Amino acid sequence: MTTLLGNLCRRKSVAELQRHSEMEGEGGQTLKRHLGPLHLVLFGVGCAIGAGIFVLSGHVAAEHVGPAVILSFILAGLASLFAALCYSEFATLVPVAGSAYTYSYATLGEAIAWLIGWNLILEYAVGAITVAIGWSGYVVSLCDQIGLHIPSVLTAATGTPILLADGTHAAALFNLPAVLIIGLTTAILILGIRESAKFNNIIVGIKLAVILLFILGAAHAIVPANWHPFIPPNTGTPGVFGWSGIVTGSAIVFFAYVGFDAVSTAAQECKNPKRDMPIGLLGSLLAITVIYIAVAAVATGVMPYPQLNVSAPIAAAADHAGLGWMATLIKIGAVAGLSSVILVLLLGQSRIFWNMSRDGLLPKIVGQLHPKFQTPWLTSIATGLLVAFFAAIMPLDDMANLCSIGTLLAFAIVCASVLILRIREPHHIRPFKTPWIWAVAPLGSASAIYLMMALPISSWIRLVVWSVIGVAIYFGYGYWNSRLRKQGH
Repeated sequence: MTTLLGNLCRRKSVAELQRHSEMEGEGGQTLKRHLGPLHLVLFGVGCAIGAGIFVLSGHVAAEHVGPAVILSFILAGLASLFAALCYSEFATLVPVAGSAYTYSYATLGEAIAWLIGWNLILEYAVGAITVAIGWSGYVVSLCDQIGLHIPSVLTAATGTPILLADGTHAAALFNLPAVLIIGLTTAILILGIRESAKFNNIIVGIKLAVILLFILGAAHAIVPANWHPFIPPNTGTPGVFGWSGIVTGSAIVFFAYVGFDAVSTAAQECKNPKRDMPIGLLGSLLAITVIYIAVAAVATGVMPYPQLNVSAPIAAAADHAGLGWMATLIKIGAVAGLSSVILVLLLGQSRIFWNMSRDGLLPKIVGQLHPKFQTPWLTSIATGLLVAFFAAIMPLDDMANLCSIGTLLAFAIVCASVLILRIREPHHIRPFKTPWIWAVAPLGSASAIYLMMALPISSWIRLVVWSVIGVAIYFGYGYWNSRLRKQGH
């Protein structure tokens, strides 16, 4: 029993992780370092500015918080700030692809690291599936608007009842647009990190331009009375308006803040991670929070919040403001925005797989890099196929909550880990040090757990089931093939 416990708690040293960040893999393979601070900020913004603005903001305002959705974004942003400061310290100390998985490996041991990595896989995969389904809805609507009609049976989850043009009903076969966008983004990721960054930069520019047009164009139609009451009284049901509604809303919209977590997975492809990672993490978080607050304020000021519970709330607000011409632009911005979210989520997913395979916790083939593009191509293809399959057949239901709970768990553990490492190994030179660590780290963990508690029990059940599956895989393969175990740790 003592030996088993010791093996579960075996850790990588910081020195080993630092060597790991520079060394080549088997066969001379290593990830290419092409990313600068602007790329990292845009990766974070690219991942975050998507479903949170174009879909979730309206639902949360109408069902949980009213105009106080602004406070929900601020609360989620504050919890993210604590985590971002802790992520920045880790990302400069051990600039390795793997994010929270790598950080927990250095502090809490292999078993906890595996569990975090396994839940990050869930976080990114579920997030990509969710966003791909949302992307499909916007594309279908945009195509209909320009007279290009995609057969209805190819636009929804398998088995979904569809009303055909002749008045008859049919069952959907699968969601073709969702499959196509996953295929496109997977191909871009295989071509290389530089190409991925260029693609991301272009579409982030498009969606930011559209969002700015909405804020400036609709501001004149704000009716201050729509902001009253700013915090609607609680209905008697926990999580439906009042303070509990703000907290529940914050936990739901936390899905939007997964972006800067994905930034940390690209640490090993960053030119100067000691300088650029804090800029990317904190810069993207600041940009994300400001944009969300501005859009939420304008949308709830333009039209009464109960009317925002629609599939395209920002387009609806533009119509209400008399900007009908902007609805098409907003849909284009949504398509671009959701595309970049999928790209960054799949990027993070493949890099975590790649790092876990180098540690022996997954088969070596998972970490194989393409001989020309130097990207984890087999992992990218496998991830793309899996995500495309579920995006094709699954309906959009509770996916954002499931993604949020996985992200919050990772944030709580990273905040605890950075404090543990400060105590255990204070001698390391830290290019970026989390300020007020004794307050920031505990507040980061506590705020993440607090928001997790506001999510529905169904999300917790799914998290537990997924974790149990992960434990079985770890003891079936990873425990016995761990590189640390083979090295005698």
